[in-house]
Amino acid sequence: MKLLLNDELIEDNTLASDYTALRYLREKRGLMGTKEGCASGDCGACTLLVGALEEGELRYTTLNSCITPIQSLAGKHLVSVEYLSQQNALHPAQQAVVECHGSQCGFCTPGFVLSLASLYEERQSTQQSIDRESVCDAISGNLCRCTGYRPIIDAGLSMTQVEPDYVALLSQNHKVKQTLSELESSASLADDGSKSRNYVQPQNLAQLIAAKKACPDGVLIAGGTDLMLENTQRYHDFDDLIDLSQVTEMTTIQDDGQYLTLGASVTYADLETYCQDKYPHISGLLSRIASRQIRNRGTLGGNVANASPIADIPPLLLAFDADMQLLNVDGTTRTVSINDFYQGYKQTLLATDEWIVSFSVSLEKLAQCHRFYKVSKRMEDDISSVMLAARFAIEDDKITEVRLAFGGMAGTPIRAVNAEQALTQVSVNDEQALQRAIEKIRAELHPMSDVRASSRYRLDMACNLIRKAWLALNNQEAVTFSGHAVSDTLLITGNEETNHA
Repeated sequence: MKLLLNDELIEDNTLASDYTALRYLREKRGLMGTKEGCASGDCGACTLLVGALEEGELRYTTLNSCITPIQSLAGKHLVSVEYLSQQNALHPAQQAVVECHGSQCGFCTPGFVLSLASLYEERQSTQQSIDRESVCDAISGNLCRCTGYRPIIDAGLSMTQVEPDYVALLSQNHKVKQTLSELESSASLADDGSKSRNYVQPQNLAQLIAAKKACPDGVLIAGGTDLMLENTQRYHDFDDLIDLSQVTEMTTIQDDGQYLTLGASVTYADLETYCQDKYPHISGLLSRIASRQIRNRGTLGGNVANASPIADIPPLLLAFDADMQLLNVDGTTRTVSINDFYQGYKQTLLATDEWIVSFSVSLEKLAQCHRFYKVSKRMEDDISSVMLAARFAIEDDKITEVRLAFGGMAGTPIRAVNAEQALTQVSVNDEQALQRAIEKIRAELHPMSDVRASSRYRLDMACNLIRKAWLALNNQEAVTFSGHAVSDTLLITGNEETNHA
């Protein structure tokens, strides 16, 4: 493993495959600014700034170091909070936090500072302004236990106004660019991706197959945002890990005029950026998944293969009848429909030594009316109580096809097939058909009760979300309320304004 940590070139081949970046910083390098708060990627105290070369440009993003294997960051530039200040001058993010009194107890402050620094670096390099929305997005994965968000947000908004004696943007550091370029070249020359060692990063599918054959018991890891909880929460030690995050064929987004193909290792953040202008409803849903740090690491394939009934990507793919391309270690491939993929709770069609390579979605279906609604107790960094992904095909003012896919309603992501049929081949504005569909929902779905919501609440919310989607189809405003229900604020987001129920 070779990487650049702050201004020091590191080479270390002695680490366990699941040794986290957080442990490495604190235990091996004595960099105590990075904190451990939750060890599950929820609080952001361990936030790390990571730079990578993308098409020759140096781009920095944040991630949760507590659930990131240090070896997954090979060839990258790791920036801890200690390195932000240069030549006795504070970074604008640091200076703004000082001037706005944004540090209270101070435990979470390094994470907040690095999240704000990432936003500052990005917006300065692209010459874009910083507004409240972008600041809140940047710190969405950072929790302040002192409830002092106002001065922290003030600091984010004032970063571009402070005038410290700062040298230059991190992304303009030519020495770092040169070092990462050299690391990239040396890695491609020295590593064929098939060597048997405890952490392997294949660069293409051929290398991935070779790595899996050489290490048949190796565990596949992409973003690791869920898998690494086995290590940090349940104290399970992994032996060999095979990293999918660099496999070229699995990290691309392609539009061939008929289908949009999404690599299984495409991150939420990459898809969010791609969809921002083309498919704003999808981008809106993605902005509700976890936090900025998690979206920078988490992948589509991981979310689907994990087979969680409360995952947000499966209902989206169900709504579009996506096809999945699977690859076996023996080199054979097959295509399956997402509608057939889930066999039961945590059970899928994936065979032993088989993995998801990509997803294909029809551009024609993407062009049809679609909406996504997620209900959760917090706006960011929270799991769905209920999620609906809806799609309507319209022809001559008649609904010709409907998809109503739910998360959080059963042991698997599920479609409400009977309700779909009730809304098919009817007029777009047929309210009686809508009422029949809602009645079908109540008869068809039997949601679970757990700590997030009761069965009755989930069923009521599912019916209301279908009505909301139908109103959007008819270009009508849904009735919204703002306030608190009992002691929880339940947030519903689609393309419309945020609603409180």
